[in-house]
Amino acid sequence: MTTHPAIQIGSRFLGENHPCFIAAEIGINHNGDLDLAREMIVSAAKAGADGVKFQNYRTEDFIADRTLDYRYISQGEEVVESQYDMFKRYEMPREWLPELKKCCDMQDVEFFSTPTSDRGIQDLLKVDVELFKNGSDYLGHLPLIKSFARSGIPTVLSTGMAELDEIDAAVEAFREAGGEGLVLLHCTSSYPTPLDEANLNRMVSLADRYGCAIGFSDHTDGTRAAELASAMGAVFIEKHFTTSRDLPGPDHRFSSTPEELERLIQNVRDVSSIMGSSSIESGDVEQLSRTQFRLSCHVSRAMTAGSHLSAEDITISRPADGLPPSRAEDLIGQSINRDLEAGEAITSECLDSDQ
Repeated sequence: MTTHPAIQIGSRFLGENHPCFIAAEIGINHNGDLDLAREMIVSAAKAGADGVKFQNYRTEDFIADRTLDYRYISQGEEVVESQYDMFKRYEMPREWLPELKKCCDMQDVEFFSTPTSDRGIQDLLKVDVELFKNGSDYLGHLPLIKSFARSGIPTVLSTGMAELDEIDAAVEAFREAGGEGLVLLHCTSSYPTPLDEANLNRMVSLADRYGCAIGFSDHTDGTRAAELASAMGAVFIEKHFTTSRDLPGPDHRFSSTPEELERLIQNVRDVSSIMGSSSIESGDVEQLSRTQFRLSCHVSRAMTAGSHLSAEDITISRPADGLPPSRAEDLIGQSINRDLEAGEAITSECLDSDQ
């Protein structure tokens, strides 16, 4: 898979040899309540999240027809209501942004958000965000993607529902506008996503095609898909988050609770530890085993100083405290400079010459 430079997000880095960045997507789960939003930040931080994501959209930016319906499950009941009314109800006031950023700073998590206009980008820049997120529904909004790029802030582009030519256009727009620090998220825009529709191999294809950092916007139940994504090279994982699935609203039922998010984060960290280094060398933990279990050259009988080694005098056995077996033929005919007991290792130091 293509490598890419590390991307700095505040005090954290995204990329190979860095911990996977795990974001709790609070989104609209704050339900229009600033205190609940703060509570969710604190809960996500305690679970171990690196960042929390909100949505500072303006409903009028993407809904013109107020007769469009939205159908979802909330508190076990099916709800059908106007899309405009639902999104308007959960719209984040601009005045919240400094408060949420301050709360995140106090909890040592990165605050970032999904804007839907240049004004939204500017609102976020005013509170010194270190990361932007573009939603899958906005992948085709190339003017906004160019604005992300011109800001100089690393940007996450989610690719749910996208065709290849649409991703091509979005990446090209970002790069032509001078953007750096691009993260492409593989995403299946189904809530929740069945495991057999997660299609994690698509994430690897994104990395190979675009040569940028990749990640996974996880809408599946449980932690398995996120764990596999991290093993496959994801440097960024996003998971919807709530303090309770019993809260009213469209996204709570498929969001992770604090306990589930904590388990996901720990499992992903374990996967990263298990995957370890790509260096083809024996690890530190193997060094004792290497000495104990590998083979080396030893004398098969007691020998006195000045004796010359013959093929019969050399045996190859454990431990690996002598010259390697590859040197056995070279040792024939060489003289030893001290007495050796039967089974003693043949080392460079006990030879008159080491040719």
